[in-house]
Amino acid sequence: MKIHIQGGTLIDPAAGTEIRQDVFIEAGKIAAIGAAPAGFHADKTLDARGLTVAPGLVDLSARLREPGYEHKATLDSEMHAALAGGVTSLVCPPDTDPVLDEAGLVEMLQHRVSKLARANVHPLGALTVGLKGQVITEMVSLTEAGCIGFTQADTPIADTQVMLRALQYASTYGYAVWLRPQDAYLSKGGVAASGALASRLGLSGVPVSAETIALHTLFELMRVTGARVHIQHVSSAAGVTLMRAAKAEGLPVTCDVTINHLHLIDMDIGYFDAQFRLDPPLRQQRDREAIRAGLLDGTIDAICSQHTPVDDDEKLLPFAEATPGATGLELFLSLTVKWAQDAGVPLAKALALVSAAPAAIVQKDAGRLAVGANADLCVFDANAHWRVEPRALRSQGHNTPFLGYELPAVVRATLVAGRVGFERAHQHA
Repeated sequence: MKIHIQGGTLIDPAAGTEIRQDVFIEAGKIAAIGAAPAGFHADKTLDARGLTVAPGLVDLSARLREPGYEHKATLDSEMHAALAGGVTSLVCPPDTDPVLDEAGLVEMLQHRVSKLARANVHPLGALTVGLKGQVITEMVSLTEAGCIGFTQADTPIADTQVMLRALQYASTYGYAVWLRPQDAYLSKGGVAASGALASRLGLSGVPVSAETIALHTLFELMRVTGARVHIQHVSSAAGVTLMRAAKAEGLPVTCDVTINHLHLIDMDIGYFDAQFRLDPPLRQQRDREAIRAGLLDGTIDAICSQHTPVDDDEKLLPFAEATPGATGLELFLSLTVKWAQDAGVPLAKALALVSAAPAAIVQKDAGRLAVGANADLCVFDANAHWRVEPRALRSQGHNTPFLGYELPAVVRATLVAGRVGFERAHQHA
């Protein structure tokens, strides 16, 4: 299908450019920018006057809940949510039921995804069998089945010997290991960040040292093995400082933060509001400031939505018993734009953190707006606002700490491989 996107402001975060031009799409690729190619006749024209045209977002952490947790969400519902949020590629963790620890399970997931023909899904394979932290999985066959890396999701490996062997195996084949820095014993049973607020509310705490001790161990094992590691969901100022030092040393490490930790702190929990029960837990204001500074100076590579749809019943429980998680795919772009507007960050720089930078981490051709690139695009109105309400969300998970917020950036259209996967009617003012 040939598509003409007319009159939009093009932002290419990879190049840092912003210019008002037309885009011409053919055979799933960007065929031309500016003037139409010879003999080009559009099958469809998208009116993008007054709108921003950017690469589709690349989300480094989105739980799709299939297989096994269809009562929380389905591939179908979450793919709809992704496209409605301008997300065209997403990385899904292996903590499904059964766990993605065998090639056949990954192939089955890929088959379901291809039948839906919506967003690009890049699965992570389990690092250990059943995520039990004891036996390393067959990384070669999992990679052949389509896994782009290996992770323990939210289940830390307690045995350092197993971690060492896993990193050696991954390093031998050049595979990436994605890990959340959390000490298995220090993080056990904690539901909020250690500090005055957790003490006052009587909630068991997760100390910052749970993150820093895990990072120290990981960096030491990286020095021994040479493995390439992506650190997921850094949440503390001390963690950001350690990341900065590891990068200065030249370790092959990248990291991300969640969009929730970019905006919220532990005080937002208020009076035991389970919508704010997240994992890792929300930390103090100084931690949020360090995260924001780390994004601007390049210590933190990318932002992810950490989309984790949770059943309504699981959020109605007391805070400590509530299931951690929040829906994020449809808020991802808006919360990124809100941060850019509030902090005076150029939109191209903010968008790079959710498109070009994560695309580089997953080593896929995405996150750029250039001739010859895949036509994975998001067309949005940066100046329009929408209210976060359950009925406004396509995700099956309606729980988010941002319920009731008025957020900027309304997605008008999302294209994947040159196909319009989502389109919202646009009325000119």
